Amino acid sequence: MHILGVNLPDSHLARFALTNFYGIGHKTAHRLCARLQVHDKCKVKDLSPFQVTALASFLSSPATSPTLPRYPLATPDYVPPSPNTPAQELQARFAAIRAKRVENRARRGTDPIVYKDTLKDIKVESELRREIRENIAHQRMIGSYVGRRHAMHLPVRGQNTQSNAKTARKLNQMDRY
Repeated sequence: MHILGVNLPDSHLARFALTNFYGIGHKTAHRLCARLQVHDKCKVKDLSPFQVTALASFLSSPATSPTLPRYPLATPDYVPPSPNTPAQELQARFAAIRAKRVENRARRGTDPIVYKDTLKDIKVESELRREIRENIAHQRMIGSYVGRRHAMHLPVRGQNTQSNAKTARKLNQMDRY
């Protein structure tokens, strides 16, 4: 399966296949699966068309994706509503509870809790590569030590140059990405 130009192997678990995207590691892939309601043991070939579409749309522009609703936690004396209760009524109850909590925080003079969606700031593939390239160009332009090391095709982070700088010379020699 191809999503945004990246091949995801059908036989891999979805959360491990997502690491094929440049800039997505195991933790971010796990959060993406939770956000898109993909089971941990779900393989790429078992993803529904809705989940594939949601994944592609989220990764193409995560900053503009809708925020997830925050539902309050249940209290110990909570009794669940009957299965026949309409969704609009449940959402109205949640909104009333949320408004009550905000009102209580305002009365006490404390700031409302602001939840930050960590996946909104994610950069993947070409956008991340461009940012790294710009950061290296900036370091070179301002003449910092790191920029000079990049310009001389030498290791940047204090590695030994006596015997094992071969990889750094290869990587820092070319314009990356």
